[in-house]
Amino acid sequence: MTDYTNLNLSIDGHVATLTLNNPPAHTWTMDSLQALKQLMSDLNANDDIYALIIHGDGEKFFSAGADLNNFSDGNKGHAVSMAIAFGEAFEALSAYRGVSIAVINGYAMGGGLECALACDIRIAEDHAQMALPETGVGLLPCAGGTQNLAWLVGEGWAKRMILCGERIDSATALRIGLVEEVVDKGKGLETAQALAQKAAKQSPVAVSHSKTLIQAARSTPPAQNLIKEREAFVKLFDTMDQREGVQAFLDKRAPNWQNK
Repeated sequence: MTDYTNLNLSIDGHVATLTLNNPPAHTWTMDSLQALKQLMSDLNANDDIYALIIHGDGEKFFSAGADLNNFSDGNKGHAVSMAIAFGEAFEALSAYRGVSIAVINGYAMGGGLECALACDIRIAEDHAQMALPETGVGLLPCAGGTQNLAWLVGEGWAKRMILCGERIDSATALRIGLVEEVVDKGKGLETAQALAQKAAKQSPVAVSHSKTLIQAARSTPPAQNLIKEREAFVKLFDTMDQREGVQAFLDKRAPNWQNK
């Protein structure tokens, strides 16, 4: 692993933990977005990593998104570059072959919330606040926010948050389906680690295929995905993990996954 700008990576067994670290609000920069894209490529190439946890350093911010100073000069060329960087970074996160878990341990605003939306699962600490406030400054979410939020919570709540600039707390986020769990302040990372350990017990190859199929439901008709589902099932019989998983079950032992 290399050094990633404003991103601290630690690995424990099959689980990687990424800490957003650009004080005071962990805003995203061109360098850190490019670093995230590279990090996701590196994790995808590492067969020993099955799950990824993302959280913000400290207890106040997950991430406040982009620093608006980047857009104060009205430079469209710079805006294009930043929009592309945001999109590529978070799309790489969404396409990560393993299980990604966001721990929203404080304010998740704009691009910060979009980062969490790109993850597979979101855990919020009870003091967390979430918003996509871009339209209030003449902009809009450009890193998947308009698409991922609407998919998770429905069009009505997506419009409340984006068109009306409504900020929500963790209880509301849980009620509308934006997060899957709310925990006490300071307990998010511990909860995510326990969930990541559960994910690490599954076949990483089977998880990758299953995740691709689940996400395909957003844009592809079920009739097509049902065919792909059966095709993926058969493809697993070419893997070492399929043979190991079945044999381990028959032997009444824990499987030794190879991610191959």
